[in-house]
Amino acid sequence: MSSKFPLSNERIYAPYKIAALVDVLAEQGIAPEDSLEGSGVAPAQIYDASVMTSVRQYAAVCANAVAMSEDPRTPFRTGARLHLAAYGMYGYALMSCLSLRDYFRLGVKYHRLATPTLTIEWHEHPATSVWTFPDAFSSPFAHDVQQFLLEQQYTQHVTHLQDVAGRSCPPVLARFSYPAPPHASIYSEYLNCPCEFGADECQLIYDSAILDIKPHLADRHSAALLQETCDRLIGQAKTSTGVAGEVYQVLMRKPGEFPGMETVAAALQMTSRTLRRRLEAEGTSFVAIVDDVRCSLATEYLKTTKLSTDDVAMLVGFTDTANFRRALKRWTGKGPAEIREQQ
Repeated sequence: MSSKFPLSNERIYAPYKIAALVDVLAEQGIAPEDSLEGSGVAPAQIYDASVMTSVRQYAAVCANAVAMSEDPRTPFRTGARLHLAAYGMYGYALMSCLSLRDYFRLGVKYHRLATPTLTIEWHEHPATSVWTFPDAFSSPFAHDVQQFLLEQQYTQHVTHLQDVAGRSCPPVLARFSYPAPPHASIYSEYLNCPCEFGADECQLIYDSAILDIKPHLADRHSAALLQETCDRLIGQAKTSTGVAGEVYQVLMRKPGEFPGMETVAAALQMTSRTLRRRLEAEGTSFVAIVDDVRCSLATEYLKTTKLSTDDVAMLVGFTDTANFRRALKRWTGKGPAEIREQQ
């Protein structure tokens, strides 16, 4: 992997995951310079919180770990070191939430802030709560790197839930969609549960009885404040990454005008067909981005100005205030008055 591959607008994450992995590899006698080769990150930068890195830079370090480390425990040890306190506002928001149900829900909502290497989903059933990793092996990374990332991700989940609950809350079952590797016995050692290989999906399954447990650092005021901060950071991430980020930036140059896809594609020097395809590859669409921009602007106007709801509706492109109210409810779950009360 070339050190030039991360785009500048992808570098939005502090290098805490890189630092944890480099530390684990250093304990095996692998020099930081070697661990970081080809990543575009220097050893002196990995503990600098002002340095921003990308998911692909982290994946480059993982690829080096796969190539250089002879210890199959490396991804598990790295995941076990990545406590929520290392994740900044995202971690503190999860630790202060009011129930483990909220923790599961917010973990998905704010996952974009956590240097995400995999998509995660959470579903609550009568007896079980299930984390699913639907694209575990659909990224452009090599299969062994994707398995490394998955092993680390599972261990992080177990570590984070223990951080939030203040005690061990192991899964009841971990499922993997690939055959048992030679080091299969290590999995249950770190995940503290039975592990099933060759399954239809990659899943981490918990007993739903834990969902009403109150985290030991739960605090209603802190939870509200930190979640609001995370909402703001999510918005900033959207305006910073990939082609989607470039579309956001074009739309935000003249708030309220909302040019069409053809116009935006031309501004980005590509066809609308290419733009649509590239946005789909990033898991979004032009319509979704326009909605997010409208939502961000509407929320900001309602919280920071005394403009009437009719005026705000007009500023974000609605000629009918009733349609604006319905859209706002769909976007945020709240009406204009409720959003204004959050000031």
